[in-house]
Amino acid sequence: MANETTNHARPGEAYDDFFLPELCKPEALLSMVLLAELLVLVLVLAEPMLPGFNWVRLALASLFVQWIVLLSAALLCQLRPLLARLNVALASALCCALVVGLTLACTAVADYYELGGPIQRSGEVNLYLRHALISLIMSALLLRYFYLQSQWRKQQQAELRARIESLQARIRPHFLFNSLNSIASLVVVDPYKAEQAVLDLSDLFRASLARPGALVSWKEELELARRYLSIEQYRLGERLQLQWQVDDIPDDLPIPQLTLQPLLENALIYGIQPRIEGGLVAVEGQYENGVLRLVVSNPYDESAERQPSRGTRQALVNIDARLAALFGPRASLSVERRDGRHFTCLRYPCARLTQEARAI
Repeated sequence: MANETTNHARPGEAYDDFFLPELCKPEALLSMVLLAELLVLVLVLAEPMLPGFNWVRLALASLFVQWIVLLSAALLCQLRPLLARLNVALASALCCALVVGLTLACTAVADYYELGGPIQRSGEVNLYLRHALISLIMSALLLRYFYLQSQWRKQQQAELRARIESLQARIRPHFLFNSLNSIASLVVVDPYKAEQAVLDLSDLFRASLARPGALVSWKEELELARRYLSIEQYRLGERLQLQWQVDDIPDDLPIPQLTLQPLLENALIYGIQPRIEGGLVAVEGQYENGVLRLVVSNPYDESAERQPSRGTRQALVNIDARLAALFGPRASLSVERRDGRHFTCLRYPCARLTQEARAI
């Protein structure tokens, strides 16, 4: 994701926390239509039961209620940005008043044109009062449900944000520890390279601390990974060979920060460091049909697996957990070994120029 998308809100994003959902969306409209139809069934069944069910009465009542629901949804959808600026109590009161007003207006139209059949004038006030009270009670209950759902969603988002930041905080000490070990191996052999590596590490760690738990653009994550590899290149020299095939990934594609670097770190620790001759670390990436697929591969020897190593695999576990938390069940991190190479593959659905994950 580009910096503009991470630091600035999108148009209308200021109202995303408002408890009243966007009622113009198909999912919200369908839910309200179904609830309205259930209300009609309750009202019709509450009347005295006759030998023959009055299907005409059910159809007219359904048409009447659905018109009120659709008009209310359209009006509240248009007024949502204005209502979001008010406190919850006042916004709720105005919503109820608007729904009651629309109900009385629809009742007046239906009464004037006798759409529900002629009624006795003596019962006209009772009819308006009955409809107003029903609409007031139902709208208040529905708004209360929306408010509780909004509070629950905020709590879930806060817990998710804390979980993601905790997972990323675990990666940073591990990442710093391994980088310092790499620099330490250079101090005696080549002090100048060690000094340059310290400067690279300073820039690298400063970048990693910029936005904890955030999504960054692929361009930023790639630059972070290249800085890490420059440190390792000082130590490993010609033993480390790199192959990049990531031109198909858009620069502004969002990716969790500190995702590629731990994958490369594990490839170096388990695939390059134990081998005297070193080897090739390949990074391949594709973005197709809204899904990012990233594969990091390195040489694999079964004998190296049994040797002690300074690294740990905790970073991979944390990456897997972060992907699942941010992108849901379609995200995955898998490993595979074939043809003498170890492949680490991650994939997750994402869109270009998105803000930080909506779940956060």
